[in-house]
Amino acid sequence: MYSTMQDVQLTLSRILEHGRRVHGRSTVTTWTGEPEPQRRTYAEIGDRTAQLANALRDELGVQPGEATATLMWNNAEHVEAYFAIPSMGAVLHTLNLRLPPEQLVFIVNHAADRVVLVNGSLLPLLAPLLPHLPTVEHVVVAGPGDRSLLEGAAPRVHEYEELIAGRPTTYDWPELDERTAAAMCYTSGTTGDPKGVVYSHRSIYLHSMQVNMTESMGLTDKDTTLIVVPQFHVNAWGLPHATFMTGINMLMPDRFLQPAPLAEMIEREKPSHAAAVPTIWQGLLAEVTANPRDLSSMKQVTIGGAACPPSLMEAYDKLGVRLCHAWGMTETSPLGTMAHPPAGLTPEEEWPYRVTQGRFPAGVEGRLVGPGGEHLPWDGESAGELEVRGTWIAGAYFGGVGADPVRPEDKFSEDGWLKTGDVGVISPDGYLTLTDRAKDVIKSGGEWISSVAIENAIMAHPAVAEAAVVAVPDEKWGERPLATVVLKEGAEADYATLRDFLATEGGIAKWQLPERWAIVPAVPKTSVGKFDKKVIRRQYAEGELDVTQI
Repeated sequence: MYSTMQDVQLTLSRILEHGRRVHGRSTVTTWTGEPEPQRRTYAEIGDRTAQLANALRDELGVQPGEATATLMWNNAEHVEAYFAIPSMGAVLHTLNLRLPPEQLVFIVNHAADRVVLVNGSLLPLLAPLLPHLPTVEHVVVAGPGDRSLLEGAAPRVHEYEELIAGRPTTYDWPELDERTAAAMCYTSGTTGDPKGVVYSHRSIYLHSMQVNMTESMGLTDKDTTLIVVPQFHVNAWGLPHATFMTGINMLMPDRFLQPAPLAEMIEREKPSHAAAVPTIWQGLLAEVTANPRDLSSMKQVTIGGAACPPSLMEAYDKLGVRLCHAWGMTETSPLGTMAHPPAGLTPEEEWPYRVTQGRFPAGVEGRLVGPGGEHLPWDGESAGELEVRGTWIAGAYFGGVGADPVRPEDKFSEDGWLKTGDVGVISPDGYLTLTDRAKDVIKSGGEWISSVAIENAIMAHPAVAEAAVVAVPDEKWGERPLATVVLKEGAEADYATLRDFLATEGGIAKWQLPERWAIVPAVPKTSVGKFDKKVIRRQYAEGELDVTQI
């Protein structure tokens, strides 16, 4: 027996048209650094999206299934590209502007991008790469920037506003198979070349529905979300798509990502929600501590990309801003878990749940695998590598134009589950707690030490701004922890005091306490704001750190 339901394809054009018609008065506000930001309604965004699609097809010859790149900040034009490119049947390929040049060259060539949409302020980044990008034929420039940097470049250069001007504000969106590619994003390439993850219309549609559920971000058209997480990073955690589904207003920071302008945005535009990695919120906390601002509108923050120190949660609690832990990765679209506590608990009872990575939503299944390949119980104690599968979880990587998808054995199990590389435990009621990345666990004398646990404990010290812990070789124990610490401006703390704090206040067992310490001006970061521990390990190996052993 078959159902009697209509078979309507889950495509991004349907999200676009719904937002355009039903939530046409909702707005995308882009910060410009001027007295007034740029404001466009969803209806206007819909019109301009159709104009862009007409221009890409008629003027630049973009074809269905063709990867079309963006090198852009979070702004209204990028939102227009987010919908125009996949809705017309092409594939949105967001380029991570913080990657090293050689990785950007690899990614563009691997995807065979023929058209690149770029913000003018990013031309100094793109221009030197163009001689190494043989597939790129057209560059479309949006916003202010030095166009002379493109003089003599092989591709044709177009002005975004001139390109779309006068074109029809409607487009006959094709009826696509929901399983066709809609967008692609490459991993940050911390080990080896970046890997391409290709999202389908179906996966993005279902992921958007989950983002909007109350057990996830649960926002409505009465909310404004400050989308700090970059649009080039896993679809900005799905927020641009989810907002058009429910009419949530978007506040886009463009290139103004420093703590001071973010604080001004929050005070002036009064978003009720925001999303970004922990380092953003650490910087903002330091800013509003030194220069108080009104953050009272912002009731909820989705924080992910790296473990959030509990001390950071506590600091924002005092400001009336609730940080909600989330976990995900490029391969999970990225929503994998969110840490909303169960109902009916006091604030004290909620705390152990809030500091987990959260519960799995209905679209994601998780399991833990031990070192021998055995599946471990959800008992809150048995630690293993997390594997996941679900309706918006990658099952392979992009193999290149014309090539089959690839499924490396170290990334996917024989039965198709994604190996996340994260180590943790799962409680009987489905709350995930990650203790480390598999590659970052410190293996000391046959026992595991969590680098994340030590980092969180160090960062709870009032003198500490940031801390990163890595494994370093040790003649007796095999590996021991090295703690690198960034002190707050004007603060002082000696290593013995910090080590004693870990033992007395941080709950770190004596045998896990670091003997090696270094004060550093900043913790190295990856392109998406995570601690770059491979850089710290290299610095230690090459003697670049001033290490004290106690």
